[in-house]
Amino acid sequence: MHRRDFLAMSASLTFLPRAARAGEATPYTPGAAEAAMDAGKIVFLDFWASWCSTCAAQHRVLAALKAENPAYEQNIVFFVVDWDEYGKGDLSKSLNIPRRSTLVAMKGLQELGRIVAGTSTEDIRALLDLALAAA
Repeated sequence: MHRRDFLAMSASLTFLPRAARAGEATPYTPGAAEAAMDAGKIVFLDFWASWCSTCAAQHRVLAALKAENPAYEQNIVFFVVDWDEYGKGDLSKSLNIPRRSTLVAMKGLQELGRIVAGTSTEDIRALLDLALAAA
């Protein structure tokens, strides 16, 4: 394989839409996350864009943390919200989401916490732990 072909293939894998990756959160569709929040569930919203390097870094941290602690996926409902499609939608507006690469933990309709453009493993773990403690 030529170096150029390898680099092109590697780059395309880095920015696959999250829905195409195994073991991922549920892709957001209007009403899905809202229904889970209305039911009082613990919901973790990941506002991302396929072209966003910060979003990709957050994804790697989230995947590693979920692998370390299966309780996250057992007790929290994860949604990925495509910023390009829903960034100006009702959910984003109602939660005052400022940009892509925003992570929000909710218990029902109450916001537990958020991270905007942060990729720190400790910060993301703290947000997940906060959500888990509310479960």
